[in-house]
Amino acid sequence: MLIGFQNVTFEFGARTIVSDATWHIQPGDRIGLVGYNGTGKSTLLKVLVGEYTPSKGTVEKSKETTIGYLHQDLLSFDTSDSITEVALGAFERVRQLEKEIEQLGIELEKNHEDESLLLKYTDCLHEMDVLDGYNIHHKAEEVLHGLGFSNEDLGKPYQQFSGGWRMRVLLAKMILQQPDVLLLDEPTNHLDLPSIEWLEKYLIHYKGSVVIVSHDKFFLNRMVNKIVELYQQQLHIYSGNYEFYETEKAIRIEMQQKAFENQQDYIRQQERFIERFKAKASKAAQAQSVQKRLDKLDKIEDVQLERPNMRINFQLEKVPGKILVTLKDVTKKFGDLTIVEHGVAEIERGDKIALIGANGKGKSTLLRMIAGTETFSGERIWGHNVEESFYAQHQLEALTLSNTILEELQQCGSKKTDVELRSLLGSFLFSGDDVDKKIRVLSGGEKARVALAKTIVSRGNFLILDEPTNHLDMHSVELLAEALNKYEGSYILVSHDRFFISMTANKIWEIVDHQIKEFKGTYQEWVDWNERMEKQKKAQSTPVKEAPKQVVEVPMSKPTQPINKEIQKELQKNQRKLAQVESDLNKAQEEQKQIELDLANPDTYTNAAKFAELEVAYKSVKNRIAELNQNYETLFETVMELENKV
Repeated sequence: MLIGFQNVTFEFGARTIVSDATWHIQPGDRIGLVGYNGTGKSTLLKVLVGEYTPSKGTVEKSKETTIGYLHQDLLSFDTSDSITEVALGAFERVRQLEKEIEQLGIELEKNHEDESLLLKYTDCLHEMDVLDGYNIHHKAEEVLHGLGFSNEDLGKPYQQFSGGWRMRVLLAKMILQQPDVLLLDEPTNHLDLPSIEWLEKYLIHYKGSVVIVSHDKFFLNRMVNKIVELYQQQLHIYSGNYEFYETEKAIRIEMQQKAFENQQDYIRQQERFIERFKAKASKAAQAQSVQKRLDKLDKIEDVQLERPNMRINFQLEKVPGKILVTLKDVTKKFGDLTIVEHGVAEIERGDKIALIGANGKGKSTLLRMIAGTETFSGERIWGHNVEESFYAQHQLEALTLSNTILEELQQCGSKKTDVELRSLLGSFLFSGDDVDKKIRVLSGGEKARVALAKTIVSRGNFLILDEPTNHLDMHSVELLAEALNKYEGSYILVSHDRFFISMTANKIWEIVDHQIKEFKGTYQEWVDWNERMEKQKKAQSTPVKEAPKQVVEVPMSKPTQPINKEIQKELQKNQRKLAQVESDLNKAQEEQKQIELDLANPDTYTNAAKFAELEVAYKSVKNRIAELNQNYETLFETVMELENKV
């Protein structure tokens, strides 16, 4: 074990985050830490690294274990050093050796016959070689390039970059340190699609263990071999990726619900027996014995799935014309940086567009151009009856921190009453007194929900959404995707969440060579198309030796073979057998359903003989179904073989 919890309970004020939890992180583990927003996933990581002390239990860690912890609080770090220098901070010992070697070299120039100096110099060179210290600059540049930085960026001061790019530099430094355990809190929030793909490839070959908090379902499915779910103050561990966890959790819940219902039936039946016979002298002792059994019974909890369900319902007031927006000969430049040049594009009614690509290509700029909040040369022609609503990346920063949640929505100009606004906020999980909370005390996820509520209250028929899933948990992302699928208007969105894009888009836009390129189809169709194009390019670039010319003989079609009557007879016989087995199988399955209904009836358990009879019948019919299924498969294969021969 590298690090873990042993019977840990942690309370945050009056609120319990986790109770009596045991969790061990082993070498080679790839863990997805999941849970609904607000359950305390990030807090749990802080307990793991020792920032918080558990109320009970212990955090266990071996002395040699090194930990890298990427979290949002790191953004408070600031320096005027270049981003390469910050990343090279991962190699503390190598940097120290570089200075020692330089100093020893100067001293040896003055006193080249000093053997002790020469020995120290040789030892330092050897240690440098062992640590592969001569390649650290190459390694740092490779990781920074992978995370989206250009050659020009490498020498720029760290403090010149925005929060998202700073987080990438710190992620690069952490990766270069190669700790035994990497703890990554929402690493994909600050990455574009190419950088996420690079990080996936890197982590797949990473030798240490990784714990990831993320709402990116695609990322988790590719990255993890274990899911730890924080749910109802307990840690539930699943051995598999996120898809496996979803399936397994559904099975667990179904099994627990059936066990609960069966136990409740049993308890009701026993209670009826006690009620009926407790007053009879001849049965009182038996009734008392039954009561004692019930008192000792380990009660199975009812399955009450606690999850925050946002009820997002987009409403339209006007139906727009066929064309919503036309961009004609649009050009946008920032100094020497060209975003779009002489670009043309059109958005039609019913379009649900995902604008994708690497950071720095100008996706957010293009959204602002469409929304009319960014200056550019060229024409943007607005269609008939178009009412847009723009959710921008800076929307969270645009919230007035001194406002309450209700006041924030009152200032939207929606003309809704306070009752209507409270109802809308209730669907975004702000109920009762929550609406009087100040914006400044809200978490990132809560602010995102307020900003989304402001977007929806407008009743726009054309939505412009810039990273709407940031700070939302997976369940909320799914609910937003479902709402957008039902939405009767049109939209264009920017997102790095591939699951969300695949759920919502019917067109893909990219900015390629300063032009807006459109692909008519879903995200998966676009991925498949790109893969085909790549294969074609590789095939065209591979030189093919010209084969010697040959005369190709086209074979004449074979004359029709006479039908083999023996095989045909055998086929018909097996087809009849197959039909009979299919009929018997259907009857057996109906019989099984009836027995299951009888077993679900509480009265069955009052008659011991009837229960025993049903139990025998159930086992018998299950064995018969298994045997019939095997016969069916054998006959089916035989029929297929004979059909090929006829």
